[in-house]
Amino acid sequence: MLTKFSLRNFKSWEVIKNMRLAPITGLFGTNSSGKTSLIQFFLMLKQTVDSPDRTQVLNLGDERSLVSLGTFRDVMHQHIKSGQLICKFSWTLPKELKIRDPEQRSVMLFTGGEMEFAVEITENGSGRMIVNRLDYSFGGHTFGLKRKSKKEGKYELSARPDTFRFQRTRGRPWDLPAPVKCYGFPDQVKAYYQNAGFLADFELAFEQMFSRIYYLGPLREYPKRQYTWAGAHPADMGERGEKAIDALLASRERGEKISRGKGRPRLTLEEYVAWWLHKLKLIDAFSVEAITKDSNLYQVWVQKTVRSSRVLITDVGFGVSQLLPVLVLCYYVPEGATVLLEQPELHLHPSVQSGLADVFIDVAKNRKVQIILESHSEHLLRRFQRRIAEERLSTDDTSLYFCDISRGISRLVPLELDLFGNIQNWPEGFFGDDLGEMAAMTRAAMERQKGQRA
Repeated sequence: MLTKFSLRNFKSWEVIKNMRLAPITGLFGTNSSGKTSLIQFFLMLKQTVDSPDRTQVLNLGDERSLVSLGTFRDVMHQHIKSGQLICKFSWTLPKELKIRDPEQRSVMLFTGGEMEFAVEITENGSGRMIVNRLDYSFGGHTFGLKRKSKKEGKYELSARPDTFRFQRTRGRPWDLPAPVKCYGFPDQVKAYYQNAGFLADFELAFEQMFSRIYYLGPLREYPKRQYTWAGAHPADMGERGEKAIDALLASRERGEKISRGKGRPRLTLEEYVAWWLHKLKLIDAFSVEAITKDSNLYQVWVQKTVRSSRVLITDVGFGVSQLLPVLVLCYYVPEGATVLLEQPELHLHPSVQSGLADVFIDVAKNRKVQIILESHSEHLLRRFQRRIAEERLSTDDTSLYFCDISRGISRLVPLELDLFGNIQNWPEGFFGDDLGEMAAMTRAAMERQKGQRA
């Protein structure tokens, strides 16, 4: 799980210092205030990890990528020439990492369950991205790779504090080449140093963390009257939720059952999705069925009420199709994953928007899935507040923010929630001006009444 995040000079964000990331992290605020940019930053790193090009510092994407951000100058705050993009973030490891002494395997050098990564990226005179430095902090030590003065392609290894020192192999002290992408130590590290092999464990931890990040955008594919399933087991839902039915069928084939918490019976993914759709009062029943026996063509059937007829998903409102990929993704991803969501409330009735908060609380508690969402929904926020007041959600498990922008610079304001769910620093105009609207309506009504009496 991601736990802390700092950023400098990315798009509209000049600086973010030590942003706390909780099991449920919500970004609320005005339009074009930088909320989506924060999600884009993590997607940029994810597609960098997935890229086969080891020389590409950052994969800024194209029309086929999760995000397409243009050039390095495009993502730099205020398009600063030769500026520095700096980020730092921490995350918890799935299990404790133990680094042993390569010469004495019985000796443990470092152990820990959390890791921190920091990188500083700039561009050279020809506009090509280069890494100035990168650092991994683990077990009370920081291990880094730093560019030597202004020489491109020449780097040196460091360790802080000096209670641990890298030992050079015999021979000429060659400089190290540039990092692999923005986060990897070059292969020569292991050849040039006798005791640096463990650095590969840090890179692996970085890659594993991003392999467990999943994303669902705000827009959806239109539902279909029938779906073809060729036995695929998708890694995610697709950006528009187009793989949701594939995921349901893949989970059914694997015979998976999902824990609902201590003392409660486990459910299949399909049963859990149907349970939530019923609980949120969207429909009464839900099923995915083959058109004929042994067919690879499937139809999604829903029943609006107990007494109504079954119909295809295409014949009911868009709310079911909007919510379905969100539910499937939350219960399909492996436990401990991180899910990034943009406007999951889109096209949903206010009561269903509120219920989404309960979905996120459930997966965070019972599946240890981290939810990082960007939203405009007051109903979603209010349900989080209510659950805190009811002691069904802890303030330690939530981290909610208001994003605003002024003169092209985004600002991140942590919402201060007390034990009763009250927001102590409610920003002005957070969700519009309800009191102002009521006052204006009252004045207009009084004026009309005066006119009618006259």
